[in-house]
Amino acid sequence: MSAIASIAIERSRLASLHFLNLFRLVLAGLFVVAGEDLGLGSEMPALFRVVAYGYVASALVLGFREVPGYLGEARTIALQAVIDVAALSLMMWASGGYGSGIPVLMMVMLAGVGLVAEGRMVLFFAALATIAVLIENAWRLAVGDQPVDFLKVGIFCTGFFGIALIARLLASRAQANASLAAERGEALAKQQAVNERIIHDMQDGVIVADAKGRVLQSNPQAAVLLGIETSGPGLLEGLRLMDVDPVFDELLCGRQPDGGLLRIGPGGRLMRCRVVYGEQRGGEGSDLLIYLTDFEDIQRELQQIKLAALGRLTASMAHEIRNPLSAVTQAAELLRDEKRGEMQGRLVRIINDNAHRIERMIRDVLALGRREQGLPEALPLAQFAAEVIEARTFSESAERDLYAIEIDPSLSFAIDRAHLHQILDNLLANARRYCSGRPAAIRLHAVALAGERVALHVCDDGPGLDEDTCLHLFEPFFTTHAKGTGLGLYIARELAEANDATLELAAAGPGADFVLEGRQKP
Repeated sequence: MSAIASIAIERSRLASLHFLNLFRLVLAGLFVVAGEDLGLGSEMPALFRVVAYGYVASALVLGFREVPGYLGEARTIALQAVIDVAALSLMMWASGGYGSGIPVLMMVMLAGVGLVAEGRMVLFFAALATIAVLIENAWRLAVGDQPVDFLKVGIFCTGFFGIALIARLLASRAQANASLAAERGEALAKQQAVNERIIHDMQDGVIVADAKGRVLQSNPQAAVLLGIETSGPGLLEGLRLMDVDPVFDELLCGRQPDGGLLRIGPGGRLMRCRVVYGEQRGGEGSDLLIYLTDFEDIQRELQQIKLAALGRLTASMAHEIRNPLSAVTQAAELLRDEKRGEMQGRLVRIINDNAHRIERMIRDVLALGRREQGLPEALPLAQFAAEVIEARTFSESAERDLYAIEIDPSLSFAIDRAHLHQILDNLLANARRYCSGRPAAIRLHAVALAGERVALHVCDDGPGLDEDTCLHLFEPFFTTHAKGTGLGLYIARELAEANDATLELAAAGPGADFVLEGRQKP
């Protein structure tokens, strides 16, 4: 048994002893005040009164909480039990014997003592009460003043032992349950302390809010991530999340994607927000658990990983460039020896195609190296998209009907002009490659978001992307097109992140839907 369990049992026993003393005091006071009215002390009134007052005095003296500390708990219980048996035996003698009902009170006292005493002492007190009752009745039989029914006396004495044993067994069971509860409470308290420490030291922010968005609990990191200057436990409690940032209202109402990237708080920190509902989503009274992850730190870590992977990228580039260069070299040698014009034309096409492929690779890699040189500006989104489409369809005006622009002219996008042009050009090229070719097969539309942010969607009506392709979509050198380099989407996402924007593939639909999300103003 642990120390905490022992302390809990000891406190429970002292509380039971205190209430037993209160019962003694009330019973002794009843004897003093109304004993004679109840027919007690009829044979020896003087003795009854003396014993009753003495019983009151003993209950008062032994009732002080300091007494068990001086005498010891076991000694105090034994002394009280002996006084109970002696006082009640004398009152029974003064009141005409067992017919006065005093033995019933003895049973009650033995039951109380059985709840607080330990071990075999309960049987000793029962034996003491039995001896006292037998002596009183034997004295009456010897004196011969009234007949004695020893069957009833025997039943009373047997009841003393029965009551004492039952009370002791119940007390043992209660102590075992109290010990188990105390041990489990101690384990639960330790586990709770560990959980609180873990949550306190988490790098993610954790917020518990009610259905109305009022903060119930939070850890210090949540206040730091939300831009609250002074962090500490309980700092956010009582605040409404919508008062901290209006974007929480859209997040809790489901208008923002769960687990999506949002800029929240006065500092506009980029965070990934995930909402876990305590009950059925939308249920009245359900609490919300919100996890806030600092995505800017993740981006920095990813950048370090990308720099480490740059060496592997250059090795892959060497392998990818070697093949077209070998073809160019071989074609050039054959061209030098070949005299026929038809063959020369074919070889020239081979040279040009592979040279252009090498040029695209080099251009893409150079664009990746310039990602940190962006100069963001608020570009009018509708106008800029129209210019990109115009440049793509300049030589083939018939293709202009493939594109449909549904963008509010008032919306803008804070990004480097060259970067946005390259991102859109890549997305539109992919959409053109896989769309059906019908009018408005490629659709561009924008949605204004909370916190002065905007999301630009580039959708096509093509067959869409399978699950395996989605897993590797933004990896370098991954492509499903025979003449593709596999760097387009990878570089587009890198350029978006360089401008504090994100490029993601939206949920699966009839076609591909790429979403470029960022700020409206630099």
